[in-house]
Amino acid sequence: MKVNKIIYWTSTVIVAGLFLMSSFMYLTHNPKLVAGFKMLGYPNYILNMLGTAKLLGAFALLQTRYVKLKEWAYAGFTITLIGATWTHIATGTPFVMPVVIFVLLAVSYISYTRMQQLEEAGINDHVNVA
Repeated sequence: MKVNKIIYWTSTVIVAGLFLMSSFMYLTHNPKLVAGFKMLGYPNYILNMLGTAKLLGAFALLQTRYVKLKEWAYAGFTITLIGATWTHIATGTPFVMPVVIFVLLAVSYISYTRMQQLEEAGINDHVNVA
């Protein structure tokens, strides 16, 4: 279980960090990002909406108290990354990064669900002394 926790926290912190950086770029209206969204035909207000969602989602992934909130964050990021990949493919722009982040998100989610299953089964890192 200890290896699973390391994999979970490493992948989760990386994904959350990437989404926090992305959120910052969206909310500060990074000029290159604005130009890219303009080229795609997206309105500027979508930057605020996506930036806020990414910020909240990153915090939801990192918190340990609310399981359903975390599940919703995984679902939202999955939809976001599928949309980003599709957009990049449709516009002929590089789509490797959304796929890489999606793989990291999948590793985080799989290790999270394994950790939950082990905890429910009563298996933990501590040695029980009888």
